[in-house]
Amino acid sequence: MTKQVRQLDRVVIRFAGDSGDGMQLTGDRFTSETAQLGNDISTLPNFPAEIRAPAGTLPGVSSFQVHFADFDILTPGDAPNVLVAMNPAALKANLADLPKGASIIVNTDEFTNRNLAKVGYSANPLEDGSLDGWNVAPVGLTSMTVKALASFEISKKDAERAKNMFALGLLSWMYSRPHESTIAFLERKFASRPELVAANIAAFKAGWNFGETTENFAVRYEVKPARMVAGNYRNITGNAALALGIVAAGVRSELPVFLGAYPITPASDILHELSKHKKFGVTTVQAEDEIAAIGVALGASYGGALGVTTTSGPGVALKGETISLAVALELPLLIIDVQRAGPSTGLPTKTEQADLNMALFGRHGEAPVAVLAPRSPADCFTTALEAARIALTYRTPVILLSDGYIANGSEPWRLPEIAELPDLRVQFATEPNGEDGKTFLPYLRDPQTLARPWAVPGTPGLEHRIGGLEKADRTGDISYDPANHDFMVRTRAARIEGIEVPDVEVEDPDGTARVLVLGWGSTYGPIGAAARALRQRGLAIAQAHLRHLSPMPKNLGEVLKSYDKVVIPEMNLGQLAGVIRSRYLVDAIAYNQVRGLPFTAAELEGVLEEVVKNA
Repeated sequence: MTKQVRQLDRVVIRFAGDSGDGMQLTGDRFTSETAQLGNDISTLPNFPAEIRAPAGTLPGVSSFQVHFADFDILTPGDAPNVLVAMNPAALKANLADLPKGASIIVNTDEFTNRNLAKVGYSANPLEDGSLDGWNVAPVGLTSMTVKALASFEISKKDAERAKNMFALGLLSWMYSRPHESTIAFLERKFASRPELVAANIAAFKAGWNFGETTENFAVRYEVKPARMVAGNYRNITGNAALALGIVAAGVRSELPVFLGAYPITPASDILHELSKHKKFGVTTVQAEDEIAAIGVALGASYGGALGVTTTSGPGVALKGETISLAVALELPLLIIDVQRAGPSTGLPTKTEQADLNMALFGRHGEAPVAVLAPRSPADCFTTALEAARIALTYRTPVILLSDGYIANGSEPWRLPEIAELPDLRVQFATEPNGEDGKTFLPYLRDPQTLARPWAVPGTPGLEHRIGGLEKADRTGDISYDPANHDFMVRTRAARIEGIEVPDVEVEDPDGTARVLVLGWGSTYGPIGAAARALRQRGLAIAQAHLRHLSPMPKNLGEVLKSYDKVVIPEMNLGQLAGVIRSRYLVDAIAYNQVRGLPFTAAELEGVLEEVVKNA
């Protein structure tokens, strides 16, 4: 039977099931297959915080959404066109996000009376007409997988587990995805158990063949490759990009990299990834707690390495005293905060932007540091290099604010040429710098950067005092002199304010916009998609996005005053908006949500449209 092939420009698919159903793996493999075809991609993994919530319950639902297109996309999609629901809990948890007319592929084997009762269904939604507004394709994923694997010498439990590969095979057929990389992946993943390699490959092929032969799916779809800048690409998550950015910073600075970290969601993957790169001079230490993790990282910086520590919000709170110590010592240190929803333990696997105030102000005394935020998964690589540049050039701690949305999401990343990467090499102090030619002055500053010399311990003649007590200007001796303390506090602040950062760029295509939407971090995608949609409808709106949050770009004040209204969407209660209001006296309009989820483009489009029409 020859089946119709229909061309689409974009598709959003959400795989949803129990935490044990392998939805993250399924989504990741579909994404990798899609990346090979050259589509633009954006993903949104969404999983519970519990290690293993009760099977078949709403708290245990895990999902993975992938948006792929033949053009440049900015978000993982507002709503899925296709939902793959592995059980009643997955259907109930995700149905509200599904627009009418969308497709639902549902695993009928799991719609038992017991499973329906677990999530509050009094009747089977597959039979009571409640799903009449959607295109429902009932498929016995579990039973068909078990039947396909009947001849394999594996347990029934292992056979049932392979149903996610059956589903992946079916969706790969439906959307004309390649399958060679998935076969190779399965061979690597189960290399120690050949029977599981064969079984999972058979399940994948059974799903593909089911799509090819069944009359339930009469149409398959194609999404052409997107037009991208020429180069070599790979699909990358934000955490992986941060890790590779840190490795690149070590290579380009010719310094050893030392990571001190304590595992914490959603930052742990950076530790895992960096531990693989020992050949590039990377040392990773899993410390006993957050305080020890930053302590050893700062010690490494004192010893002449690029010290790095990774964490999330609760860990930054614990690291605060040592960050202040790094400010007093004036040593380079990278603190990567992959933000999650708080306060306290909060929602560990959900996203938020609520650590900005802590990054800017959350230390005792006057202890300013540089603060940066990447805008997307791929941008994490560039932002890590920029954070290292600032830390090494200005001898300062730098806080990099990622978040769970960026960390776990993925998109295509063009591998840069070596020549495109910045030269981060530093000059260590090697000889006395005093007027007499014999004295080393550890706080004699570079007149341009205000950075002090970086002397590796053990360098003959460069012995000097370190510690948290206030230092005397130039000599570094302990000083309680009021005038010296005032001078040192102001100098440290001036060093941060003097950091050279690029001007903020404004996207205002026709130059007639009266409203500027200003963002930072992961709001870039939803803001950009909303602004793009408004312009396509003939409404003028300008967009600007901040990577540097401390210090802010020198031209930002001028930019803000060029527009009648400034809107700042944030996944917090208005932290950047408060800073903008106080620093630039601009009556910024804050639009905020703290739901643990990113903004949708449609939501922001509606908010911004109202502001534009009333400007």
